[in-house]
Amino acid sequence: MAALGPYPADRRVAVAVSGGADSLALALLAAGWGQPRALIVDHRLRPGSGAEAETAAARLAARGIAARVLRLGGLAPGPALPERARRARYAALGAACREAGLAHLLVGHHAGDQAETVLMRKRRGSGARGLAGMGAVSAHHDLCILRPLLGAAPARLRATLRAASLPWAEDPTNTDHHFLRPRLRVELAASDPAPLLAAAADAGGARAAEDAVIATTIAAWAALHPAGFALLPPGPIAPAVLATLIQTVSGTAYPPRADAVAACGAAPRAMTLGGARLLPAGRLGAGWLLVREAAAMAPPVAAARGAVWDGRFALASDSSPPPCSMIGALGSAAAGLRRASPLPAAVLATLPALWHGERLIAVPHLLWPDAAACAGVAFGWQPARPAAAGAFLPPTRGCGTLLHALC
Repeated sequence: MAALGPYPADRRVAVAVSGGADSLALALLAAGWGQPRALIVDHRLRPGSGAEAETAAARLAARGIAARVLRLGGLAPGPALPERARRARYAALGAACREAGLAHLLVGHHAGDQAETVLMRKRRGSGARGLAGMGAVSAHHDLCILRPLLGAAPARLRATLRAASLPWAEDPTNTDHHFLRPRLRVELAASDPAPLLAAAADAGGARAAEDAVIATTIAAWAALHPAGFALLPPGPIAPAVLATLIQTVSGTAYPPRADAVAACGAAPRAMTLGGARLLPAGRLGAGWLLVREAAAMAPPVAAARGAVWDGRFALASDSSPPPCSMIGALGSAAAGLRRASPLPAAVLATLPALWHGERLIAVPHLLWPDAAACAGVAFGWQPARPAAAGAFLPPTRGCGTLLHALC
């Protein structure tokens, strides 16, 4: 835990716990470092998982670690189950962190998980950025995820639990060879993962350095607007910068194809790419407007505190939206509000709005219908990949740099 730096006595963090050895060891280590709150996720995919979650909570409580069980619903066996479970897990963890007022979530990914991730991406033909594996620090909307155990072997974590006389549960899916990761685990057990991890560490340092350059370039060269768009000057656009801005504007988790980004950056033109549109800036000035592709926007979601719509806009945790309202795109209703803002129609249509059925209630970015109607509602532009994230994590510094900056 030393990589996270000294911890303020009054600062709290959340720890994602499954009941397995790795996450329980992380919770135990975090208790010797700060004031963790364990969030135990029960995916409810197999008999007995609920009892295992309650047992884990009781074991942690006996060690003075506060714990809460989060029970997921709606998951069923079938295609892409691990990915669906991952999305549901992080959605539940994020909601619980918001409710508890926690901005940092520790997760128990270790050296074995990192080796599996890198091997998986290598076989899928991932580029240099993907081969860096998981980052020690990553930003997800209003939550900072920390992975302090990426350098720890799983055997060491189990030894830590045995030394502390803290038992754990074994998830049978970890040895189910219907899934890719258990198959990779067997393959890695028969070889030395050290070269793979060393290459990932080198690639991670290069990725962090590149992110810092990208963030500095964007800050000096482009203009990001809280309405969720970017203004770019005329001329060619560096592919790495363009890929980052596309992710920021579109809210997507992954960048578009590298060859398409390179072609667009070398000779910018009006086009749609990766869920974003590149258009002439028009009345906003010379250069280019990069805005969300309206046809790719997500459907409406319930207007609950902390809700994230379209991977881009989060409803502020202190907001008080009207009961039964939904967050959705302003869409075609933008045509009637052109006089309310100087923003182009391409931007207006992509703004988040509050709806009650088919009735438009409010558009906070435009203070429509008036300031009073928007007083209890605020949207923050919080894309999955913030354009400036890399600037706060130089490759020669540890997780503590970002942690203390955010604290």
